[in-house]
Amino acid sequence: MTVHFAAARDAVNSPVARVLSRRALPQAANDSGAENDNNHLLHAALRHFAKYGLGAASEARKQAEEAFFAGDRESYDWWLSVCRTLDRRMAEEVARTSAK
Repeated sequence: MTVHFAAARDAVNSPVARVLSRRALPQAANDSGAENDNNHLLHAALRHFAKYGLGAASEARKQAEEAFFAGDRESYDWWLSVCRTLDRRMAEEVARTSAK
């Protein structure tokens, strides 16, 4: 009869110990430290959404187009960013049509 060697298992790394132990929870990323431009834009988009509801992206698009035709590039960029925050596809369409 042959003899097979079975190494002893470590109690810490045994399958039963792994099942019964709790895994460490991943830490959440804390990106709320400093108030940056993206937070300012997000808050503005949320305020705009609170005022206009589901039509907020369309209203931001309208504001961006008015600023574009008035030649106010700064306002156009701002309203396009608000529109992009609310509806990316609509903002891409506005940018595409204004680039022509």
